[in-house]
Formats: sequence, C-alpha cells, structure tokens
Amino acid sequence: MQFVITAYDGEGKLAKRMEVRPRHLENMDRLGEHIVCAGGLLDEEGKMKGSVLVVEFENREEVDEYLANEPYVVEQVWEKIEVERMNVVILKGERRQ
Repeated sequence: MQFVITAYDGEGKLAKRMEVRPRHLENMDRLGEHIVCAGGLLDEEGKMKGSVLVVEFENREEVDEYLANEPYVVEQVWEKIEVERMNVVILKGERRQ
C-alpha cells in the first residue's frame, strides 16, 4: 500500500531543519525499500519549507509508527503533516501494474 506524506515546516524552522537533516537522512536510509520517492518542498526563493514522501507500507499503522520516530517530527520541524493513500501506477516512466 502506498501513501503520500506531505509535511510542512513550522514558521522559522529552516535552521532547525538543517540541524536535524543529517539524522533525517540517516532515517531515510534505514527505511530503504519503503521509500518510493522523497524530497524537499521549496518556497519561491528555493529554500526548503517542507517535505513530500511517497512510501510503501503494509498499512497506515506502519506509516504512523515511522512518523512517530521521524527526526523532523521528534524535533518539531514539521508542523503540519498530511497522509493520504496513493496508488503508484507509473514509476520512472514505466507502469507498475
């Protein structure tokens, strides 16, 4: 089951994001095969303001478990988080189904 996670940083959290980023990336490395794609959301000036992840887990509970331990959540960088189910049909120009 795929999920899209859209997470927005709190106001003025760019410095905190950059401080926590190495731990966030280590966590992403541990997730490995669960990540379909991930990246930072940018504002008009090209500065990071949040994140978008497409992940694959067995169920929503596993997504919630990941989020509970995500450094950007633990360190209160992400202020608003939306999680929606998604059906990834095309990946890198190829159909998955």
